[in-house]
Amino acid sequence: MAKDIEVGGGQHRFSGKDYQDPPPAPLIDAEELGQWSFYRAIIAEFIATLLFLYITVLTVIGYKSQSDGDQCGGVGILGIAWAFGGMIFVLVYCTAGISGGHINPAVTFGLFLARKVSLVRAILYMVAQSLGAICGVGLVKAFQNAYFTKYGGGANGLADGYSQGTGLAAEIIGTFVLVYTVFSATDPKRNARDSHVPVLAPLPIGFAVFIVHLATIPITGTGINPARSLGAAVIYDNDKAWDDQWIFWVGPFIGAAIAAFYHQYILRAGAVKALGSFRSSSNI
Repeated sequence: MAKDIEVGGGQHRFSGKDYQDPPPAPLIDAEELGQWSFYRAIIAEFIATLLFLYITVLTVIGYKSQSDGDQCGGVGILGIAWAFGGMIFVLVYCTAGISGGHINPAVTFGLFLARKVSLVRAILYMVAQSLGAICGVGLVKAFQNAYFTKYGGGANGLADGYSQGTGLAAEIIGTFVLVYTVFSATDPKRNARDSHVPVLAPLPIGFAVFIVHLATIPITGTGINPARSLGAAVIYDNDKAWDDQWIFWVGPFIGAAIAAFYHQYILRAGAVKALGSFRSSSNI
């Protein structure tokens, strides 16, 4: 069933969909363990994260090798940011209908806190993403063995001149931007209300990754994705990469949690709805 809505006080009327909140995902969903679609989604997350790390880390290594001795060589920071943002756009577009297109443990964690996915699905997604990232960087090392170790293996690390607190804050804020964008772009209420405005959800998500990379590459190399940081650290296996690894897990998880709380309980007024429901039940 649809209803007409009037936009901007004009005479044009568009058909908007009625909206109904989807039920929250159960904490433990035993039924999904017996469904092929569940395992298909896990495989999709593994492959998507593998491809994401392969293309992006290969871009980073290629840029550093081309710009060695020639500051104008290679794609530059702008090109690296485009590689990350562009791959997220492509992969979310390809996998959104299968797994939701998370490709990032921080995104999965935020969606779990918002009760969009079950605990079992969230854990297995994170495992698949981490393994996919390790395999993706492993492919880069296999193809670019001569340059991989020489140019840092695409590993994230705190840049000289920045404190750990600054790096942590950069990861928190950067991940907040990404996960907030994910919630906004996939919000079923927004899609119903603005059904007359065609929005391709992967596009703003990819742009969020792009602009965050532009801002934070000089600080941390930009993590905002624990699987991306873990994959490079495992294959590169450098002390500094491991020493800074906690920043790329704690920061993104905190940023994702803040984004989930902000969207669900402030923008969507989840806390007010819960309080109203509690008061209604108390008056019965």
